[in-house]
Amino acid sequence: MNKLRRIDLNLLVTLHALLLEKHVSRAALRLHKSQPAVSHSLAHLRRIFDDPLLVRQSGKFELTSRAAELLPALTGALEHLGALLEPPEFDPAKAHRLFRLAMSDYGARVLLPRLIRSLRIIAPSVDLAISQASRESMLADTIDGEIDMALGVFPGQASNELRMQTLFQERFVCLADASTLLKSGELDLESWLARPHVLVAMRPSADNEIDYVLSREGLNRRIAVTLPHWDVANELIVGTDLVLTVAQRSLSSIGADPRVQIFEPPLEVPPFDFKLVWHQRRDRDVAHSWLRQLIMRTVNS
Repeated sequence: MNKLRRIDLNLLVTLHALLLEKHVSRAALRLHKSQPAVSHSLAHLRRIFDDPLLVRQSGKFELTSRAAELLPALTGALEHLGALLEPPEFDPAKAHRLFRLAMSDYGARVLLPRLIRSLRIIAPSVDLAISQASRESMLADTIDGEIDMALGVFPGQASNELRMQTLFQERFVCLADASTLLKSGELDLESWLARPHVLVAMRPSADNEIDYVLSREGLNRRIAVTLPHWDVANELIVGTDLVLTVAQRSLSSIGADPRVQIFEPPLEVPPFDFKLVWHQRRDRDVAHSWLRQLIMRTVNS
């Protein structure tokens, strides 16, 4: 308690920005302060915590182990302090708030067009910052407080600190050049396995639902192209022998293009849940709760 009396709470706000940005200039922009002022605060914080907090590695700053421990606790503490000072009501028409969301371009296609249109009407001063990362990174960033919520496919048991809400269930379909298919407009399992495939994944070694099913059946396929972009994957199919097996909603832009054919996979691939994830520390944040409810209504409308 004696140490707390010696600390200006603004220093903790500066520390939070520095730990999130890992960069003095970006932290200064975030805080609307000058870079020298933030550098001076960093030096003071290093003395207070008796730790360098940010250390330069390979030309960029990284958190020390002490700073990494501080970040989630500091995020929660500042949010609780903000809740004490802010009124419990939230008026979206008057609110000025930035929310940081993480999702793939599939999630962006499903959610963002309608969500943004709603925000521009009912909450014109509420801003969104969208980022993309692997499933593991999105969950880790949600725990660390670097993002407000994540949207995606998160199989298995997540951390007890996280809350999850299923937004909808999605199924897989296949896409191929129509001229390369049988008259039935599809492929049997043998022909499907013989084709080269396109895989949408953040990294080539990532586990995925389709190859999990194949492995369980003692089968495998050749992945000719791996890329992290759902929309571009659709464009690779015309004029090739490639097969793409993806979430049905990712093909919504194709429409009635006669050059390609959408068909059912020749083996049973279970559907998956598309989820909204946030940290339990956000449960009592009325603005955060409002956005969660809006996202749920937007997806289910």
